[in-house]
Formats: sequence, C-alpha cells, structure tokens
Amino acid sequence: MALVTRRGFLEIGAAAATSSLAGFPWIGCARFMGDSRAERPIELIDHVVVIYQENWSFDSLFGKFPGANGIANALDTVRQVDQDGQLYAALPASIDNSASPAKPDDRIPANLPVAPFDLGAYVKPHERAGNPQHRYYHHIFQINGGKMDKFVAWSNTGGLAMSYYDATSLPLGRLAREYVLCDNFFQAAFGGSFLNHVWLICAATPQWPEAPGVIRAQLESERLISDGDLTPDGYVVNTAYTINAPHPPAITDRTRLAPSFTLPTIGDRLSERGVSWRWYSGGWNDALGGRAHRVFQFHHQPFAYFANYADGTAAKAEHLKDEDDFWRDLATGSLPAVSFVKPNGPLNEHPGYTDLLSGQQHVERMIRTIMASPRWRRMAVIVTYDEFGGRWDHVPPPVVDRWGPGSRVPTVVVSPYARRHFVDHTMYDTTSVLKFIETRFKLAPLSPRDAAANDLTAAFDFSQTPG
Repeated sequence: MALVTRRGFLEIGAAAATSSLAGFPWIGCARFMGDSRAERPIELIDHVVVIYQENWSFDSLFGKFPGANGIANALDTVRQVDQDGQLYAALPASIDNSASPAKPDDRIPANLPVAPFDLGAYVKPHERAGNPQHRYYHHIFQINGGKMDKFVAWSNTGGLAMSYYDATSLPLGRLAREYVLCDNFFQAAFGGSFLNHVWLICAATPQWPEAPGVIRAQLESERLISDGDLTPDGYVVNTAYTINAPHPPAITDRTRLAPSFTLPTIGDRLSERGVSWRWYSGGWNDALGGRAHRVFQFHHQPFAYFANYADGTAAKAEHLKDEDDFWRDLATGSLPAVSFVKPNGPLNEHPGYTDLLSGQQHVERMIRTIMASPRWRRMAVIVTYDEFGGRWDHVPPPVVDRWGPGSRVPTVVVSPYARRHFVDHTMYDTTSVLKFIETRFKLAPLSPRDAAANDLTAAFDFSQTPG
C-alpha cells in the first residue's frame, strides 16, 4: 500500500476540486480573441506543425545543454529515498524490461552513486534500454510534494530512472542549438501518454462514469490500495482504449472500451472557425485496416476517443490521417493551417520498444524537409514530448490543479521567426501549444488551463527578417 502525501491525496481524492488558477506566477493573461487588427505579429505564421514525441524528461535529454536549467542546478533533488523515506546508499540495479523476462541490465554497472548518470556511457542512443513506468499515481509519488526524491523508489526499472543522455549533439539538440529550447515546459498532467495526449487536444481530463469498478483505482483514507486506469470518481488517467477504431483487437469485452468523449477539442475550435487542420499518425491506415504495427500505440490517437470523430463521421475521414499523408501534403503544398504529427512506435523515441536516435533522426529529417518547402517562410514547428517517461527531473512542477502539471519535458521551437540560439525560460506546459494555436487563430479557450497558459510567443522575434 502506498501512502499518499497531502498534495497527492488532493490530486486523487474523490472530492478534490479544481484549484483556482489565480496567483500562480507562471500563468500569463488570457488574450482577447476578438482582436480585429489587420495583422498582429503572430499572423506572420500561417502554418503550425506540432510533432509529439514520447517519454523523456527534460533533464534526461537536455540536462547538459549549455545555458539551460539542467543537472548542474539540481542540488538536493539529486538525492533519492526509498518508499519509507530512507536514503539510498547506492542506486539499485537498472532493470531492462524490454527483455522477456525483465532482468538486470548487465551493460550498466550495479551500485552506481545516487546521482544522475550518463546512460550513453553504457547504452548508446541507437540501442534500446528499459522503460521506466510512468503512471498517474506513481508520478505523484515520485514528485513527493515537490521534493523530486522518489523517482527510483516508484520505478520498476531501479536506478535507470536516474539515467540521461546528453542530447546536445543529437539531432534534436542540433536544432535546439540553432533555434529555441524551452527549459521550463511541463507536461500538462501527471502520469503517462494517454492522459497527456488528451490534454494536448482538449486541456482537460475525460470522465467515464459507467466504467467497470475493476479498472478504477481503490483508495482507503489516504492510501492507494490498488492502481487502476481511472480515479475512484471516474476520471480516465491511465491507459484506456476507445470503442472507436482502431483499438487492440484482443479486447473483445466492449464494456472495457471507453465510450466516445464529448469534451470540446482544439479540432472543434479550428473547424468552427473554418481553419484547416489534421492529425497525422504513423501507421494509422494499417491500424484501421486491422494490420497495426506491433508497436503501434492505439492510446496515442486522442481524437479517435471523441464523439465528433467517431467511426462513420465525415470529420474522422477528413481530419485523422496517416503520416504518409503528411509527407504527401507537404510535398504538394497542401498542408493545413494546423498539423499534429504523431510518428509510429519505432520512430517516437519511446524507451523499451524503440531507441532514441531513430526517432530524433526522423524528426530532424521532417523539419529539414519542412524548411525546404515554399511555405517555410510562414511556418512554426513545435517539437515536444508527451511526458517524462518515468525519469527523474530536478525542477518541481508548479501546483495548479488536481491534474498537474507534471514533470518538465523537452520542447524545441523552430521557425524563420523563432529566436536564434536561445534558451527560453518562460513557464509553459502542454496547454501552451493550444494557447499558441488559439492566439494565432483567435479561438476560444477549451478550459481554464489553456486560457491562463503562456502562449510560446516569447520564443519568437517577429521583427526579424525570416531566413
């Protein structure tokens, strides 16, 4: 049984209410969407491309990046304690759970000092390593009320949770050195991929009131008795699958499939305004055809969970596309105003089932190809990560509401109007991507979180001549 801190219990208790957003220093003022000026500076951007990668904390990729708030500033959060609060004398063995069965990773020395360690010294970026767990409640426990000292204790991969790569010279690091690295960008919600994909498009946590009790977490007083995909009061916080296609064919009990959600999404807002958009997903067509790649991630397809994009709707056919369509649209000059790109499993950088380097090379190739497009002069590309992947980061997230934000994740902004060789220290989270799109296209916010978020414009200098 896990003892939940007061903050953690507020996050998971059935009676928890959303906090007021007023008074938090990171939150910017909401902008008036009815601005009728002929061209605001942000209107120099006609096309926004969001590339959504997987499962690395900021420190685990950019903790050594020059000028960033990285590992050198970690101080007391380097120390790690076990679940009972006792200091570790050394890091426990790193577990390779990409192997079957999981086993200690004999490439990584045992009894390393309790400190972040360079994984590249033992496992190269083109090799696979273990996949630290990254679930909603576990993440709250790891943060431990802002102490950031239980990442090892609540990991299923031992000391691997303290590992990092120095991405400064990797493909995304090259782009970060050339353009903008955001070092104060937090994942929107605690936990893993499903919830943060949903937050990327709707800035809220969906409910499933009729979900079977067996898949809900169980709480007793301030203790978590058993983990689950939902909170006790029916919010979906861990991986669930939709009743719509595609979902894993092995799930034959339809009561275990979530009904279509009805929260408003950024796609709805764009369509209401007549702004073109698409979600491009690697392997999408094969998954729809029942031929999903073995590491195609069904829970990385957030729009498929929503009623407006349910099976049989015209909107699903129009807006939910394969990544092959992205490359085709880019080549023919027919990209929509807003593109979300979700690479398939082998290219999304997710530890465990793929390596880091392949995904970074794919992202760099995508961006360099975008740069060669005639539309480049009025484009902005935002590369960010869904969540921390169970790895340590030294910066405590701000306390905003029941759901998060969670840990910092890497974010790189590339555009002819992006600042050059710049580290942006502005406080952001995943909903800042929404806020940027909303600001550019004069859209109403989706929730209090995106309404109050900073909108990424600090990463731009619209007075410069685009190169």
